[in-house]
Amino acid sequence: MRIAVTGADGFMGRNLRWRLRELGHADVVGITRAVAPDAWAEKLRGTDIVFHLAGVNRPPDPAQYASGNAGVTDALCRALAQAGSRAPVVYASSTQAELDNPYGRSKRAAEERLLAHGRDVGAAVHVFRLTNVFGKWSRPDYNSAVATFCHRIARGQPIDVHDPDAPLRLVHVDDVVAAFIALLDRPDAQSGLHEAGPVHDTTVGELAATIRGFAASRETLMTPRAGTGFVRALYATYVSFMPPASFAYDVPRYPDPRGVFIEMLKTPDCGQFSCFTALPGVTRGGHYHHTKTEKFLVIAGAARFAFRHIESGETHEIVVRGGEGRIVDTVPGWTHDITNVGEGELVVMLWANEVFDRQRPDTVPMKVRP
Repeated sequence: MRIAVTGADGFMGRNLRWRLRELGHADVVGITRAVAPDAWAEKLRGTDIVFHLAGVNRPPDPAQYASGNAGVTDALCRALAQAGSRAPVVYASSTQAELDNPYGRSKRAAEERLLAHGRDVGAAVHVFRLTNVFGKWSRPDYNSAVATFCHRIARGQPIDVHDPDAPLRLVHVDDVVAAFIALLDRPDAQSGLHEAGPVHDTTVGELAATIRGFAASRETLMTPRAGTGFVRALYATYVSFMPPASFAYDVPRYPDPRGVFIEMLKTPDCGQFSCFTALPGVTRGGHYHHTKTEKFLVIAGAARFAFRHIESGETHEIVVRGGEGRIVDTVPGWTHDITNVGEGELVVMLWANEVFDRQRPDTVPMKVRP
């Protein structure tokens, strides 16, 4: 399949190109500002589908809206006609095409020109009226407030929030790309408007607070709920704006004669992750919990986990070695400790089901062997 992408070096174009590559589409023709319009027809000849993503969002001169959106689209239609192409066209328009402003009028004019081209040559035209698209490789001070906020906050720079209650509707670039690519499997899809989503509703203030929270998490260790939905996409976008010098950061480290204890991250409602080391012969622990539970994974070395039921006195031992992939649970009401029974350093990863609260630690000292 021969696929053409206008605006191939732009925000959406770059994301689309990489996804097409991952899907095995090797014949992708990129059309950028570096390609003169009189060369477009030859590039478009023989294409099976055209993704028209070229356009302008915030030109320095408002007059450039017309030339950068409607004008570029007219050039594309003329080139397709010259190439004798009836390839379907997928157009990245904007929800502002419904509004009477310079940008909206230019996008609406582009839509109308494409639909007229489709009627003239018998080609399908698929129009996506997209709201604010965000994601990796977006441009600060150009594509969206998300890009601007992520870029500045990731660099410790201030942001301006003029109206925190102003509503925002956002769509992630991965979801847009998925909607575009879905049309590759629908060659008979009819011309018209299409949707990409989900669309996420928020406010400028909520957006700014969430992204500030991402930055603050390196100090608090409190990671956001970044596993699903909008926060997942927003967190990935924020991280994509970090400069390489910020790729790594330090976390609290508590050394003592036994080894070192390191806190990694905390969650609002799913506990925290840590790790610790122990020198040969060293025993750590010697306490029990009422409600707190933990999971231990031995990464390196050999550990003996010893347990004693605080009421009945029943005992139990487990020996685990690094690389075995065996999890050991601590159980409420059983005092427990961990001893390095190997010849080298013991390294253990730890998950606790709650964030450690120094005011209510739920950790009661008691030796396993009284």
